Amino acid sequence: MITASPDARITPSPSVTHTDWRQSWRDAVTDGGELLAMVGLQHLAGRLPLADAGFPLRVPRGFVARMRHGDPRDPLLLQVLPQLAELEQVAGFVTDAVGDLDARAAHGLLHKYQGRALLIASGSCAINCRYCFRRHFPYGEEIAAAGQWRQAIEHLREDTSISELILSGGDPLALATPKLEELSHGLRELKHLIRLRIHSRLPVVLPERIDAPLLDWLGRLPLQKVVVLHANHANELDADVATACARLRDAGATLLNQSVLLRGINDDATVLADLSERLFAASVLPYYLHQLDRVEGTAHFEVTDARALALMDALRTRLPGYLVPKLVREVGGDCSKRPL
Repeated sequence: MITASPDARITPSPSVTHTDWRQSWRDAVTDGGELLAMVGLQHLAGRLPLADAGFPLRVPRGFVARMRHGDPRDPLLLQVLPQLAELEQVAGFVTDAVGDLDARAAHGLLHKYQGRALLIASGSCAINCRYCFRRHFPYGEEIAAAGQWRQAIEHLREDTSISELILSGGDPLALATPKLEELSHGLRELKHLIRLRIHSRLPVVLPERIDAPLLDWLGRLPLQKVVVLHANHANELDADVATACARLRDAGATLLNQSVLLRGINDDATVLADLSERLFAASVLPYYLHQLDRVEGTAHFEVTDARALALMDALRTRLPGYLVPKLVREVGGDCSKRPL
């Protein structure tokens, strides 16, 4: 079990038990003007792009509540607020930055790396992060849940080299728990499958999703369970998130975090060190720090490799090795993430 010293722990909150996650999902902010007004920046509404660049705004109100009021450079706000820069065409930034479409092995199933396959479980997210590498992904054509997962499960059955299934999306926890149970029921005869990895931002942005039915399902799974969270800044991690993490851990999940290095948000050694410490206080181990996937509409977030490497050198002098995430880049066609 991952632990932190008592004085470093985030005090869990019971409040996430009192809100139905589906209602919180429905109540998400979807209008840029409303978002700016909520954080005291309504005078900036004229700077919003007239179009959404094919990627609408969506952010839970609980996440908005963690933003600094009146601060146009707030690191949480900048992750979700549409920018005019997204409309610029920049050389080298494309719609499929990591070669997902070339890795399709079955309907909704990507097979890039030996021993692992990735299931596109859902096309929905509770939050639309502006740097999302799948912001142009054709979810309408590639959701594995169509047809009760049949094509994906058949591929997994035939390829006995696959020992780990990764649930991704969108966000797999956007699915109702009975739908997740349907999937795990289909996996029960795959004896070569030993591990289920769930990549989800919901425990961070919508912690009320980690409810009793979900935890019951997770606890009953006969597979090893890994939950990979996604937080980019320490301010994302409050007491409700700590409670959600504690519940996932108690259900038998190993908790990891992956971040994206983002200009103006976390490209600072102190910010990254604080994030690692805050994660560990919530019993989550830093895992990956990704260089930005060069997807169309995200060039304004890019940090140079030289800057990224300098930040990693600084982190190694400030943190114990287990709190320093691996700096990586995903390159389409590679057999693994590429270390920098």
